[in-house]
Amino acid sequence: MDELIDSPIATRAKWTELKAKLKRKFPALTDTDLQYEEGKQNVMFDKLQVKLGKTKTELDSILKTL
Repeated sequence: MDELIDSPIATRAKWTELKAKLKRKFPALTDTDLQYEEGKQNVMFDKLQVKLGKTKTELDSILKTL
């Protein structure tokens, strides 16, 4: 997941696209679940792992294949 973070502008653009794909794949996810905060992405990813019942490796794999 850390590879997704390169620059703030690129990160926001990538995240907007990934967020839409995640919501299509996992309809139970809300905008609040997917709210990106600069410097707090690991907290968000941890919450996503719990909500989706996925390991860090599984979530990383999902993000990379979207």
